[in-house]
Amino acid sequence: MVIIKASASSPSLTSVHDQTSKWDGEGGVICYGYLQSTKHSICMVSDFFYPNMGGVESHIYQLSQCLIEKGHKVVIATHAYGNRRGIRYLTNGLKVYYLPLQVMYNQSTATTCFHSLPLLRCVFVRERITVVHAHSSFSAMGHDALFHAKTMGLNTVFTDHSLFGFADLSSVLTNKLLTVTLCDTNHIICVSYTSKENTVLRAALDPDIVSVIPNAVDPTDFTPDPSRRDNNKITIVVVSRLVYRKGIDLLGGIIPELCAKYPDLCFLIGGEGPKRLVLEEVREKYQLHDRVRLLGALDHKDVRDVLVQGHIFLNTSLTEAFCMAIVEGASCGLQVVSTRVGGIPEVLPDELVTLCEPTVSSLCVGLEKVIAKQRAGKVPSPAAIHQQVKTLYTWRNVADRTEKVYDRACRQPVLPLPARLQRLRSHCGSVAGSIFSFVAVIDFLFLLFLQWLWPNDLTDVALDATGPGGCWQQSFRK
Repeated sequence: MVIIKASASSPSLTSVHDQTSKWDGEGGVICYGYLQSTKHSICMVSDFFYPNMGGVESHIYQLSQCLIEKGHKVVIATHAYGNRRGIRYLTNGLKVYYLPLQVMYNQSTATTCFHSLPLLRCVFVRERITVVHAHSSFSAMGHDALFHAKTMGLNTVFTDHSLFGFADLSSVLTNKLLTVTLCDTNHIICVSYTSKENTVLRAALDPDIVSVIPNAVDPTDFTPDPSRRDNNKITIVVVSRLVYRKGIDLLGGIIPELCAKYPDLCFLIGGEGPKRLVLEEVREKYQLHDRVRLLGALDHKDVRDVLVQGHIFLNTSLTEAFCMAIVEGASCGLQVVSTRVGGIPEVLPDELVTLCEPTVSSLCVGLEKVIAKQRAGKVPSPAAIHQQVKTLYTWRNVADRTEKVYDRACRQPVLPLPARLQRLRSHCGSVAGSIFSFVAVIDFLFLLFLQWLWPNDLTDVALDATGPGGCWQQSFRK
């Protein structure tokens, strides 16, 4: 690494962008005065990360591991979870900053757009970040990070994991926030073509800056084991957060109807959430304690052990951008029955999934068809299903494609403040554009104050655990 002495002069509009990251035109990246190789220094930012469990959390972790394997430096910034705060190291030296930010609702932080700037600036400067990659429209911390990163002159990438509507109040407000956040973001990633169409419409984006990169699963973590099944009965497995969006109310209608028709049918349900009460009431009302098992929250390492006990995997989601759960179920050799919503029809071949409308009657019909095939022995073996699924989605392929997005994003200019204010006003409407232009100016002035209070060149540079010359890899080799 070649070190270029950063200017110690007082910060100005020009110096803020000069001291942050840009492509040097010769295969390197200049970040805060430091010349780096084409290997990127990436900060993944989201409210959702381990020990919380879900598709976004798994996506961030697996993608980070594969990028580290390719030689990039990766750190993760999220909010503190209980006593888990400060800096933690995960597998292969993956560094995680658990920042002391207040959680507002459903593991998403409260946002004022300014209180997170000192903390995130410290992370970006200490780690010499060149690309800020935020995840999930639900993450207030992700929106804040993109806003601050653009103020600091860093290249930005955003991955949208969810689908939103256009009619209800919460969707209208979220879509306007997304329009503001993404109007000057360098590149956007969606996990399915349905998700891309949804995001382009919601945020009024140019489709050329939106790429589709699907989720994946590690096939070595989800292998079939038919010996774990009880072949004297048919077991339907559900692994999901027990929330309204996951269609748990539909599941509450399916259970008593199918249990009345099939005495040898049982349900194995993993997950936790506010809709657990619905399932407990159904189990109590119809006296199904011996046929409906509620396992509660599952660690990621335990999901496979639950899946292999079943014959059928059921997904009742009302909206999904991709749905990794059905891929995990199929990888374990289960027959998949799912609602036909969002990007789910794009995920698995027709012979591996039975798609139904998001109604109790349609899902019951689909499940009965699969149960009949299972009893007649007309379904492929779990090993055959696994062999087919493991070639469809791999994290290394996702990392390869994401790396190209980073290369493209780093070759694009980061808008200086005047051009950014003009983009906000022209893209976001006269009212919202003016409001957020004012917020952007305040954010910039706050950044100048922080740079005066604690200049970038006086900030300690963190020891690299990953990336080119990372100490973790060197220690491991020794």
